[in-house]
Amino acid sequence: MLRLLGLLLTALAAIAAAIVTWPQFFRLERTFPFAQIVSLRFPVILAFGAVFVLALLLCLARPVRAFAASLAIVALLGGVANGAILLTRGTGPGTLPEQTDASIRVMTWNTAGNATDADLIAQTAVAMQAQIVALPETTIETGEAVAIAMREMGSPMWAHHEDFGEREDYPDWASNSTTLLISPDLGDYSVVESDADGATNTSQVPTVVAMPVDGEGPVVIAVHAVAPRQSFMDDWRSDLEWLADQCGDGDVIMAGDFNATVDHMSRLGVDGADLGHCRDAAVATGTGGAGTWSTAWPPLVGTPIDHVLTTDAWVATGSVVLTSLDDSGSDHRPLVVQLEPASP
Repeated sequence: MLRLLGLLLTALAAIAAAIVTWPQFFRLERTFPFAQIVSLRFPVILAFGAVFVLALLLCLARPVRAFAASLAIVALLGGVANGAILLTRGTGPGTLPEQTDASIRVMTWNTAGNATDADLIAQTAVAMQAQIVALPETTIETGEAVAIAMREMGSPMWAHHEDFGEREDYPDWASNSTTLLISPDLGDYSVVESDADGATNTSQVPTVVAMPVDGEGPVVIAVHAVAPRQSFMDDWRSDLEWLADQCGDGDVIMAGDFNATVDHMSRLGVDGADLGHCRDAAVATGTGGAGTWSTAWPPLVGTPIDHVLTTDAWVATGSVVLTSLDDSGSDHRPLVVQLEPASP
């Protein structure tokens, strides 16, 4: 009877390990609480390590030795699998190559409203030589201040924004605004009109969709999806589906706070892409496993929920997660990516 119980518990442990390691296989990657667990792979590795050590200690007791050994094997395999996934995506902090005449640098930084100084945002964008800057949780007033400061530093920008205003179901004013800065060198852009209804924009916090006025150049999207709190899981799932629809097979650059890792995007990609027709630039360049949230934790411990994604019109040649600004006020780290046109 004890042996049968041990086999049953081992089987359950193996299934649980498989679910938290690769919930996509079970179609649970966007289901509470597995969506939250899979976003923190390094803590999961630590948990597997603790179980492994405990199981080894239990091996000293003869009555449970077989069960403990089996549990140790399950924990070891789970830890190794999660570690391999993390290393494959890259833990950063990454590097950027020299810019070329055709390259574009894209920076995304959730600034947590007025927690981050506008001059610091501008200085960072200029230092990174960014031509596109996505700023979730940033009002147009702050965005214009950033653009003015960048202009004074020799890097003028046009400021675009989307604002959902005060809402009873999501009252945080900072979260209700997203700003997008685009260099005039990329041409004139206009923002596509939308409403906070989940059909023409993300559901709770705004996304900016900017189209080139003359039709030449990429569609640029500054993303902010709602966080996957238990009460917002349906909205979070619909946000990711809506964002996937925005990334068609044309020329698209998306950047921002997706509140999702590439694990959560599983089954939302087309023809091997990560989200719609878009691919994650950080994963392609070795920083896809570095946590951009929260700055309270080291990058290896955090979760990579800020992304730059592009269609096949662009090739990512480098990326960097900036850890030097962890005391700036925001709970997110900036991500900067360099892109080159896929064809001359």
